[in-house]
Amino acid sequence: MNGRELVPSSSRNTRTAATDANHFVLTFENNRLASELFGQFDQNLKLLEERLHIDARARGNSVSITGDVLATNQARRALDFLYERLQKGGSVEISDVEGAIRMAVAADDQLTLPTLEKKAKLSMAQISTRKKTISARTPTQDAYMRALERAELVFGVGPAGTGKTYLAVAHAAQLLERGAVDKIILSRPAVEAGERLGFLPGDMKEKVDPYLRPLYDALYDMMPGDKVERAITAGVIEIAPLAFMRGRTLANAAVILDEAQNTTSMQMKMFLTRLGENSRMIITGDPSQVDLPRGVKSGLVEALQVLKGVEGISVVRFKDTDVVRHPLVGRIVQAYDAQYAVHEESEEEDR
Repeated sequence: MNGRELVPSSSRNTRTAATDANHFVLTFENNRLASELFGQFDQNLKLLEERLHIDARARGNSVSITGDVLATNQARRALDFLYERLQKGGSVEISDVEGAIRMAVAADDQLTLPTLEKKAKLSMAQISTRKKTISARTPTQDAYMRALERAELVFGVGPAGTGKTYLAVAHAAQLLERGAVDKIILSRPAVEAGERLGFLPGDMKEKVDPYLRPLYDALYDMMPGDKVERAITAGVIEIAPLAFMRGRTLANAAVILDEAQNTTSMQMKMFLTRLGENSRMIITGDPSQVDLPRGVKSGLVEALQVLKGVEGISVVRFKDTDVVRHPLVGRIVQAYDAQYAVHEESEEEDR
């Protein structure tokens, strides 16, 4: 494929009419789905224009795309993927468009041997439950979701907003629905983020619920609320405070440890050695947000060093470019990381 060719559309229900190397028209056969694809007031097309620096103009069920050869093909791949999603009964939100654009751009950096031709169609990892289907929105999310399928023990490490906890819970819900595991176990160290909450009333579940709220939110997103409540009551979904895990063997379970940067070395070793037969363990955390007392080493940081290269363990590292919340969150993470880097350099110089 030379640099002036346009890759033909891979969707069975779209047609591509090429006029020159920088301009083509995509026609989608289903008018209703085409309208959903373009978005209200063509907001999805406007996002494509903004991110890829192209011109995208809708007319009926067609869209005319003009711009750089590379960018226009990325736009086509993104639209083809999103249209296929709609055909399968899914929906397209603005965040899905963002994700499709990221993956389309990333696909151009991945060459397929032996022809070294660039990929013509997006292939994103997915997690599906009866209630919802999630597609990867960044290349790192794609790698993470594939690692969750392959490895028995997965570390998802990186800044807030990258989806590492949400995807872990979604994968656990998927395994439970498949019957691949008998239960889901959620755990998190009860360490306040620089605050002193004092005594918390209620039973054990009520005491730890505030710490596990992000995990609950993801569960309710992937499973009907009544099923979640029944599963908790029946012990199929278990809330297990990290401090109470000692002595247990966790078999036939999907086990998630969130905010693992706030475990001590002893707690992390104890948790890792709970893994039993036919279980999957997922550990998530952000080493840059350790809330342990000064001088106490993070069990997550140590584990990543100690377990490097151990067979059966997969480590996926997210970066600020993988933040899928509000775009400003990514810029905030970048600013803080840059500031921390300056402090570390000055500390090394002082030594």
